[in-house]
Amino acid sequence: QLQLVESGGGVVQPGGSLKLTCTGGGSTYLWAIGWFRQAPGKAREGMSCISSSGHQQRYVDSVEGRFTVSRDSTGNTVYLEMNNLKPEDTGIYYCAARMMCYADYHVASKYDHWGQGTQVTVSS
Repeated sequence: QLQLVESGGGVVQPGGSLKLTCTGGGSTYLWAIGWFRQAPGKAREGMSCISSSGHQQRYVDSVEGRFTVSRDSTGNTVYLEMNNLKPEDTGIYYCAARMMCYADYHVASKYDHWGQGTQVTVSS
């Protein structure tokens, strides 16, 4: 039903910024979208969730104040703005869809649809 695609990853120096994009076609606006990342040898880590309306945004402590999730006016494009990037932010970044940003928004198994991931590397 929903095919998500992430883009915008790349290589940046510590302290730099990147803006990731998640798209899924004209029905994406119906879904809450979460962002996850996975570093080699580590579990997939939930970072944020934005509601279908865009009015609710949730963040885990490790990215609070540095990352911002948003949607465009159609609701069909979701962004993750990442500032003051650190080497420990390196990993594959995924967007995922579920009906609402419940309290378990950071739990990967609760999401119904996933993108293919985009690589983010923070290195000097």
